[in-house]
Amino acid sequence: MEPAITPHIDRRSVVSIFSRLRTAKGQTNPSQLYRELRSMGGVVPAPWGGRLVTSFDLCDRILRSRDWLEPDTQWRARQGEATRWSAVSSQEMGRTLAGLNPPDHTRVRRSVGNMFDRTALSALRTSITDITSGLVDRLTERLHDGEADFHDLVSEELPVLTIGRWLGLPPADYPYLRELTHEQVFAQELLPSASQLARSDAATRQLRDYFIALVRERRAAPGADPVSGWIRVWDTMESDREAADEAVYFLALFVLLAALETTSTLLSTMMWLLLKHPRQWDWLRAHPDHVPGAVEEVLRYDSPTHVISRVAKTDTAIADWPVGADEMVHLMVGAANHDPDKHLDAHLFDVRRKATHLSFSNGIHYCLGAPLARLEAQSLLHGLLNRLPYLSLARDPEWAPRVAFRRVMTLPVVVTPA
Repeated sequence: MEPAITPHIDRRSVVSIFSRLRTAKGQTNPSQLYRELRSMGGVVPAPWGGRLVTSFDLCDRILRSRDWLEPDTQWRARQGEATRWSAVSSQEMGRTLAGLNPPDHTRVRRSVGNMFDRTALSALRTSITDITSGLVDRLTERLHDGEADFHDLVSEELPVLTIGRWLGLPPADYPYLRELTHEQVFAQELLPSASQLARSDAATRQLRDYFIALVRERRAAPGADPVSGWIRVWDTMESDREAADEAVYFLALFVLLAALETTSTLLSTMMWLLLKHPRQWDWLRAHPDHVPGAVEEVLRYDSPTHVISRVAKTDTAIADWPVGADEMVHLMVGAANHDPDKHLDAHLFDVRRKATHLSFSNGIHYCLGAPLARLEAQSLLHGLLNRLPYLSLARDPEWAPRVAFRRVMTLPVVVTPA
């Protein structure tokens, strides 16, 4: 069993791990570097302040506890104007559902209900199957000419087509919104640079303009879409119409940001891992009932999100490490999902494993869109197993140099003769 803490940590060793995580080699196989980090203990001092938590059980406990909070707008304001937390994009994220704490979180969460319950998913299933079929058609056609980029042709398209149709957005806007999402995510990275924050700020302003205009449009001509529904709900909750529209804007922004990039990464990672392990791909072809379990193992083995941050509500401790009120801890869920105290042979990818993971967080902030992401991944995997059983990797994917939010840039595939 790995020790909960290690008394003396070489700061330079931790810095080296995070530097290497951003390299092409580190992005291709971060699990090796996480193994180094875990060897330092379940809790490790972060070189920039706060703590890094690599233990699965400790991460899970913190995510479920009401004593650990999201870094909300009030917390961000307390960090000062000279910090990353004062950036426009950071402030805006602190006002979305993912950045709220009770009672604000409770109120906003109640306004959307169970967005993707069985009834909603049943209604979406036909649309997602139709979208998936069309994307597989396009991929198949492109493969006739040889190599094709799975990420560009499929993974980038399925999430935006799904959420765009659901929200009732014009298809012509999809490429614009997808690109803004890629730019905005820098505000949510672990240690963004000033130039990255500037790009995120610019994207956030454009997204705000877009969705404020959308809310006004739906208020003027309401329909059966979710945005119109949220307007009706918030009109019963908020007497100030401007405040109600602002709340709906933040919901629409949150849904778009949560739905696009992480799901796109999940889809490409899923295909990379399965094609990298062709025996498991072949086994799934013979056992398609195990597709849901295979998706969970993908989420465990290489989650789209590798870091979740929380702040202490009061002075406390993690495994005997003192943590002061307002101090931030980084839950290294990418490392925790490989914790050998939680999973036997955690370093192995195995679609037959009954995987447990923290890739959708836990507690009150458990991902609202998890059922939708699972449905998209499962639908796509079924379609590919049925129609492109001899798909294989042309080369390993290229990754963006990130830590918290994984992003695949390319995933070249080919069809091999039967």
